Amino acid sequence: MSELLKRKWIFIGLAVGFVMLMIPVPEGLTPVGMKALALVVVAFIFFMTEPVPLPGVALFIAVSQVLLGLEKPTGVAQSFMSDSVFFIMGSLMIAAAIVKQNLDKRIALAIVRLTGPRIERIVLGLVSVSAVIASFIGEHTVSAMMLPVGVALIKFTSDDRKKVKNLSILLMLSIAYGAMIAAIGTPSGGARNAIMLAYWKELFGLNLTYFQWVVAAYPIILLEIPFVAYVLYRSFSPEVKDLSPAISALRAKVEEEGKLTRQDWVTIGIFLITVVMWMTISDQIGLGITALIGVLLFMVAGVVRWEDLNNNVNWGTILVYGGAISLGIMMKQSGVAEWIAKSFLTWVEPIGIHQGVPLLAAMSLMTVVLSSFMSSGATVGMLGPITLQIASLSGTSIVQAGFVTVISTSFVYLTSVASPACNIIYGGGYLNRTDFLKAGWKLVLVSFLLLLLISAGYWRMLGI
Repeated sequence: MSELLKRKWIFIGLAVGFVMLMIPVPEGLTPVGMKALALVVVAFIFFMTEPVPLPGVALFIAVSQVLLGLEKPTGVAQSFMSDSVFFIMGSLMIAAAIVKQNLDKRIALAIVRLTGPRIERIVLGLVSVSAVIASFIGEHTVSAMMLPVGVALIKFTSDDRKKVKNLSILLMLSIAYGAMIAAIGTPSGGARNAIMLAYWKELFGLNLTYFQWVVAAYPIILLEIPFVAYVLYRSFSPEVKDLSPAISALRAKVEEEGKLTRQDWVTIGIFLITVVMWMTISDQIGLGITALIGVLLFMVAGVVRWEDLNNNVNWGTILVYGGAISLGIMMKQSGVAEWIAKSFLTWVEPIGIHQGVPLLAAMSLMTVVLSSFMSSGATVGMLGPITLQIASLSGTSIVQAGFVTVISTSFVYLTSVASPACNIIYGGGYLNRTDFLKAGWKLVLVSFLLLLLISAGYWRMLGI
């Protein structure tokens, strides 16, 4: 999309908002709610079309809330900086500290030592390792860490990309999809998880601990890992079935670099301590404060300097998620979320999907479609208050509705743009956009069915 075309969306979005403020207020909505709804629609248009960078959209949300009289400046500032935003900031800082240690080749060697040289087992290993690491430190960090791992295995196999085209696609998508499916495994796996935790707490007074999240969400990752590996292997038959020569070359390269340094061990130790704190004491001191303790330990130990964090943390991302949380709180307080939820239930009730698993299925489909076109964080930010309110009004579990909304954002296998992991791996130059479609539609179907099974069986057994 050209820059000129993008700029047009600024005027189109503002014109839509202006028209909405001029038309009569719909039944069931207050004048304040109408202002809030206009802001939500304009923000949605800007999130979809990105006429300005997304941090700019977050600033627009903050400014508009005050100018429209929806909230006082202090209230807007408070909604932008909660413990959830601290958590997002701390997680990004921890990821920056880990990436600085350049552990990629050692991770690659550790994977193939476990799997052996057969490619089908290496694919399963890449999906599993990417998933496990991403479930703690986020998909974009893991895809950035693991991209060199995949490149190393491809280059040590052949310098001619045409001779290993399918092998390249297979290894790259194993990393991208492995990281993508696991980002919902723990609260620290993705910023969108923190957004949902904030919504549960701010909108319904519900506190879910780090451990409770893991118990509810991790099984779907464990179920998805073998399916993803199998579907990818069947969709892209590799030219080479045994990577023994590549593994020998990789082993020689790692041996040249010597053993793990003291700094490497300190980094691993502090990260593990932080994870243990997340699982044990974060319900007393907050996930965000726990993450910041980890960052402080990294700085005290000399693993990372402030300049490293300042240069490698995407501060715009933090602003975007602050804006999304602020927008969600405004939707609840102004009555917009409840009005949309009631309208939705009125529409779906005649076709019998207004409650329970059928309603959760409808929420999942709606989330998959929306998150295929806009970022997962923005999708949860926009849809979260609505799906939670729908669940509340219909008597469906608020916790299940929240999990379905967040987990469904990881089913965006069809495009390279919807997921940070796919975006980063696509940037490596080994994939075409159509490669995502070939295996993606099968994985969307499998993931959707697994989620419904989990919600109808496992979550019901947990009593959530």
